Amino acid sequence: MNKKKIIFFDGVCNMCNHFVRWIITLDQKQEISFSPLQGKTAKKILKDFPEKITNTNSVIFYNNQKTHIKSRAIIEIIYELGSAFRIIIILKLIPSFILDSMYNRIAKNRYAWFGKRKKCLVPDKINVSRFLD
Repeated sequence: MNKKKIIFFDGVCNMCNHFVRWIITLDQKQEISFSPLQGKTAKKILKDFPEKITNTNSVIFYNNQKTHIKSRAIIEIIYELGSAFRIIIILKLIPSFILDSMYNRIAKNRYAWFGKRKKCLVPDKINVSRFLD
């Protein structure tokens, strides 16, 4: 499990589910796996990380035993897609507190703007192996 790339996401958030579907489409090498924050895998893997990570209401990107949260998670995820997406590295020049303030505003309003599901995303048959819960 140590070398895995896993996106932990809010499984009941419509916006988060759309983001996951977008990543599935673009991850041609199929290197990234997915797990809802509400799932067993998230509880198991993230339990050893600081409370600021385990108690977050954010996208978390676990990559080779390192975790990234909020805006840095999004940047790292998109960077991992390779090729033209690597341009996103430019955003690392912007301080985290600025990017995270924008991220927090969107996260705070995501249910109102995009809606909420009653249960976590059910992957299609083609991608079911990429979902850990």
